[in-house]
Amino acid sequence: MIFDFGYLILVVALLLAAFGMVAGFWAGHKYEKSGAELAERLTASSFHAVFAVAALVSIAAAILWYGLLTDQFQIRYVWNSSERSLPTFYKFASLWGGQAGSLLFWTLLLGLFSAAAALTFRNTQRPLMPFVNSALLATLLFFLTLLVFSANPFERVGILPPDGRGLNPLLQNYWMVIHPVMLYLGWVGLSVPFAFAVAALLSKRLDRRWVRTVRRWTLIPWMFLSAGIIMGSQWAYMELGWGGYWAWDPVENASFLPWLTATAFLHSIIIQEQRGILKVWNVTLIWLTYTLVVLGTFTTRSGILSSVHSFAQSPIGPYFLVFLAFTTIGFLLLLFLRMRYLQGENEIDSISSREGAFLANNWLFAGIAFVVLWGTFFPMFSEILTGDRITVAAPWFNKVAGPLFLLLFVLMGVGPLLGWRRTGAAAFRRQFTWPGLAALLSAPCFLLTSRNPFPVAGLSVCVFVAATILQEFIRGLNARRRTKGEPFPAALLGLLRRNGRRYGGYIVHFGIMLIGVAIIGNEFYQSTTHVTLSAGESVDLSGYTLTYTNLDSQRRSNHTEMRANLLVADAESGRLLDQIAPRRNIYDKAPDQPTSEVGLRMTPAEDVYVILNGWQGDGSSATFTIYINPLTMWMWIGGLLIILGTVISVWPHTTGTSDRSPVTRIPATGQWSLATDP
Repeated sequence: MIFDFGYLILVVALLLAAFGMVAGFWAGHKYEKSGAELAERLTASSFHAVFAVAALVSIAAAILWYGLLTDQFQIRYVWNSSERSLPTFYKFASLWGGQAGSLLFWTLLLGLFSAAAALTFRNTQRPLMPFVNSALLATLLFFLTLLVFSANPFERVGILPPDGRGLNPLLQNYWMVIHPVMLYLGWVGLSVPFAFAVAALLSKRLDRRWVRTVRRWTLIPWMFLSAGIIMGSQWAYMELGWGGYWAWDPVENASFLPWLTATAFLHSIIIQEQRGILKVWNVTLIWLTYTLVVLGTFTTRSGILSSVHSFAQSPIGPYFLVFLAFTTIGFLLLLFLRMRYLQGENEIDSISSREGAFLANNWLFAGIAFVVLWGTFFPMFSEILTGDRITVAAPWFNKVAGPLFLLLFVLMGVGPLLGWRRTGAAAFRRQFTWPGLAALLSAPCFLLTSRNPFPVAGLSVCVFVAATILQEFIRGLNARRRTKGEPFPAALLGLLRRNGRRYGGYIVHFGIMLIGVAIIGNEFYQSTTHVTLSAGESVDLSGYTLTYTNLDSQRRSNHTEMRANLLVADAESGRLLDQIAPRRNIYDKAPDQPTSEVGLRMTPAEDVYVILNGWQGDGSSATFTIYINPLTMWMWIGGLLIILGTVISVWPHTTGTSDRSPVTRIPATGQWSLATDP
């Protein structure tokens, strides 16, 4: 039977992963001992193992996809995660909709990332690659162990059921088809820089070359992780029907934690590339990132923390704890043994320097990560110590992490404008006069909208960051137009093509600034009301008049949509602006788990956001929760800019900067700066 063959493939992949892991480690050890001939044969074996495991796991995933798409309900996973009437779109996505399938998908992506890294660096990083292969295969071995011994995706049910139980209604949303894929690409991709860090430690090749090698392999998964977090926020905003996009949920935090440490790493490796310092900190950061990825995967699947995103409880938790303990002890021991090779080549000369600002940036990222980690796991610790589960809610996270984020935004504007080693008074005035004036002049305008100092300070800092970025673009464009006589569009393209790392990083910063603006608008300026309306009745809120007209229903393949129709008009003039239709979806397989689809009118200024809570009889009256969410659109635009800026940063450039030439001169300022600025 094909599904028995699928399980056998996983067993063979496990054995090959174990063999390749040992062969890679032994090959790297022989390289150090000058056993070149044997080392070459063992290295070749480790490469073959990587490619074979990737191919075998791909075949196993294809077999499970076949089972999902053809309704093979004799397989327990298919029975639990699908049904005959489920749209094909969601049947395909069911692979990552449950426990065993998502672990297989994790393993599939890791196999593909491992094969891609092996192909890319097979010749250029020959001394490191045996250890890199070994580290990647060790992670593959762990997940294959889970699939073979604890979460078999090809397990059968006793009796062939006529239909499946259906996919979780909350997952039947288009964002949930792509959002988990982005998160997995981010999480899994971060295994590659960790493998290079382990290889650098094992091989004692701890100069600046390994960080230059992994920079792009960190940026790409960081981009996917960023996209996944933004898409998850969009899903929560559109699907959960509570008016927000981020609730500091444990599983949300599980994706955010490695994002924080990976972002810190992307900044701190610039200092190591430029000055040869923070070597210990960099390898520690990439280990922390990898550990937080595994911890997040454990948190999602173990049931130790309550979350709307979690999978069902399963016996795989102990496996994760053992693996986390093994990687932690192994890394710390290896770091201790290699400490003498990690001595810094220079020191930070002044706090008014770029490296000083980036170091402060790293402290803040680490502080925020600690706050999020502590708040996320505090309920578990409180239950262990006191017997009572004390929940840490969103207000605590906002109060503690909010000021740290504000300081981080200030440094996001300040850091890239400072010079290396130290910044003189004249250069400081030249760099910060106009951004500082822009922030100061904007503050009174924001005071007209709120007397609360927090949004005023936050928006003023966002103006400061935007002004610093705009200033750098203007200087670069003017320099190109003076020296090359290019028109504005050509100058902009030339700037991005010649120094994409730097200016792509500025675009990323601008996107993050826009997300900050959206968060401030939603957090401090939101208006809401809860109301029951009869057909034809209206309610006014924040300059809008919303009129309920009627309720209708529409049958879909596996659920019924109940749709409330509302007219949105300008409260002052009465002019009709839009018609929106919040919905409730009632699923055949889970009628007690209806889902919300919000009615939304989105503009750059604000969103009109309506949730249908319930109705009477045939819809003669209905109950709604209505929000006016200012500036929320800029969060999604900011997410797109983050992706665009990252693509520009990692895109190969034929002129200007390269890994061999990491320093570039900034036109018009006379400062020297890394081409790899994030």
